[in-house]
Amino acid sequence: MKDLKVIFMGTPDFAVPVLQKLIENTNVVLVVTQPDKLVGRKQVLTKTPVKIEAEKHKISVFQPEKIRKDFSFILNTEADIIITCAYGQILPKEILTFPRLGCINVHASLLPKYRGGAPIHKCLLNGDDKTGITIMYMDEAMDSGDIISQKEYKILESDNVGTLHEKLSQLGADLLIEVLPSIVNGTNERIKQNEEEVTYAYTIKREEERIDFHKKGQEVLNHIRGLNPWPLANFMVDNLEYKVLEAYFETKEIQEEVGKIVEVTKNTLGIACQDGIIYLTKIKPFGKKEMNIKEYLNGIDKEKWIGKKVGIL
Repeated sequence: MKDLKVIFMGTPDFAVPVLQKLIENTNVVLVVTQPDKLVGRKQVLTKTPVKIEAEKHKISVFQPEKIRKDFSFILNTEADIIITCAYGQILPKEILTFPRLGCINVHASLLPKYRGGAPIHKCLLNGDDKTGITIMYMDEAMDSGDIISQKEYKILESDNVGTLHEKLSQLGADLLIEVLPSIVNGTNERIKQNEEEVTYAYTIKREEERIDFHKKGQEVLNHIRGLNPWPLANFMVDNLEYKVLEAYFETKEIQEEVGKIVEVTKNTLGIACQDGIIYLTKIKPFGKKEMNIKEYLNGIDKEKWIGKKVGIL
């Protein structure tokens, strides 16, 4: 497939393995990615991971602010197919109808479940036991095109957004290369999505990061791992925010009010939830580095923490 002329469109780390596989197996003539952004306290202008990878291989990079208004450069490029993965903008009809083999997307869910930009977060937040990758044709609506191929992944109890991100990223790259020959020769499947089964996974909002300890323990754990390592679940005590990276749950009869700190020892900080106690094991206090709970508790007056109410709002 080295003579296959590909335009690749993607932005974050998740898309890099897909680009790498395309560079190995096809002729990538152009990479389209989001504009460089100012990052961090020092506002350093930072390239996207996809741009960095493209420049390693001396591939031309195009970074339109709004691709719906600025796409003529793409139409002037010779290409057989456009392949996207986590690009971050909706493509106009002019681009979708441009290449002779169409526009193909690599999406991190088993469509029609979890259309949108946060499918990895959502499957963990909901406590799903499986997820996967979908290779699909693109159309003008979000993630609604015909399915070409899918591959499932069984979610492990140890998985969080970070681990699932890495596994699905590689799975998507491998599946794309597996099905790409059938797309080129026209023998691939083309399965309509069942609109009655559609669900959405919109980008996580700030208010969704806050932990609600009024829920059951497993739901709280799902919330924590479904936002780890970014953007991280959090709670408030005395108007200070604490982000939670890791925790475990024990079912117990709760005498105290749900949402209160009920256990503080040199090794544990336990918060009552609906059906037991959530024990924090790794946190990031406001303005401080990530640390295990033992390290944090060494520096506080433990007695003053017992009975404190954890804020929800």
